[in-house]
Amino acid sequence: MSLLPRRRFLRNGAALTGLLLASPRLFAQERAAESLKPITGDVIPIGREERAQRLARAQQAMRAQNIGALMIEPGASLIYYSGVRWWRSERLTAAIVPAEGAPIIVCPFFERPSVEESLGIDAEIRVWQEHESPYAVIADWLKERGLATSRIGMEESVRYFAVDGLQSALPDARIVRDPVTRSLRMRKTPAEIALMQKAAEVTLAAYRWTYPRIQRGMARQDIAALMDAATTALGGRTEFNLILLGEAAAYPHGSGKPQAVTPGEVVLMDCGCTVEDYQSDISRTFVHAASPTAQQRKVWNEVAQGQKIAFAAASIGTPAGSVDDAVRAYYEKRGYGPGYRLPGLSHRTGHGIGMEGHEPVNLVHGEGTPLAPGMCFSNEPGLYLPGVMGIRLEDCFHMTDTGPVWFSRPPVSIDNPID
Repeated sequence: MSLLPRRRFLRNGAALTGLLLASPRLFAQERAAESLKPITGDVIPIGREERAQRLARAQQAMRAQNIGALMIEPGASLIYYSGVRWWRSERLTAAIVPAEGAPIIVCPFFERPSVEESLGIDAEIRVWQEHESPYAVIADWLKERGLATSRIGMEESVRYFAVDGLQSALPDARIVRDPVTRSLRMRKTPAEIALMQKAAEVTLAAYRWTYPRIQRGMARQDIAALMDAATTALGGRTEFNLILLGEAAAYPHGSGKPQAVTPGEVVLMDCGCTVEDYQSDISRTFVHAASPTAQQRKVWNEVAQGQKIAFAAASIGTPAGSVDDAVRAYYEKRGYGPGYRLPGLSHRTGHGIGMEGHEPVNLVHGEGTPLAPGMCFSNEPGLYLPGVMGIRLEDCFHMTDTGPVWFSRPPVSIDNPID
């Protein structure tokens, strides 16, 4: 689900200290996670060879589309191409990838040693001083390469002031939207798929550890603390733990009202982690300490069927939007909707996933991008009944030449919600 609301929840062990000290019982449970062992010892991080291949594919596509260079700011795409792990501020740090030859990294002079630490490709680093313009540095380099009047692609998340700054420094260049990076990142390689598989395994293992430790009266932060402790002990880095209890589960990103685990009410957990830059995203919904009611069981089973329909509809060459359409057609027959109307499915069936929790493209009505090998998606056709409850089951899959393959398999039943 959406990244922004998740930031309201606890994300690391250090943030838990005050909460856990205030609850000795919870603190003891959280400490029990120390008995878990990392399961990530066999992972192979993305290395120089893989990044060199990415750059080669990007440059081939750039030449085919008459793009002279790309500009990438810090974030997932900068890591994707260069390995450089940095943050965005008013001081520009960026990579410039030419259609031919090695890229450059432009950064403040005093940041060079730190930026260089994570550089994972062969690239020149050019610096600018505090009184200088980074755009002049970039423009000079592009002029040296004969690219002063070429089409310069801006990676889609580059900030406006950076676009404007380069255009001012290089007025004869044509600034365009980067037509290359999105399509490259959309189709994962076997190395990327392996890391996403491991992230899913970590999150599932954390669910298995946390589920039996959920107790009556726990707040959502308590459950998030347990998931975080388990994820960390298993070798992952928590990205989000969204916990929705009772009626709050009827709203996909929850409610600010006080919530506590109550027997007979649903617990909706939407959790994910990162392993070597690649993410998982898995949701589970169950009823705490009671047999599910007929309504809870019915809606849970309908969502489980919705997942199956989405998975079956995901075939090579099929427009991504048709997966969403197939689920909604089933739900409408069951009396939900139509469309996004509630009670029903008020959001898309799934989103792309990889280095970021949400990436293009989405499994949403009207999306015409054909499904292709290497694409990765969440599958989460939740059903929401305002004022009552919500049920969301979410597992991710990747496309192969022969169709979709699960990263995590959906649960079998509401009675066995954590497989």
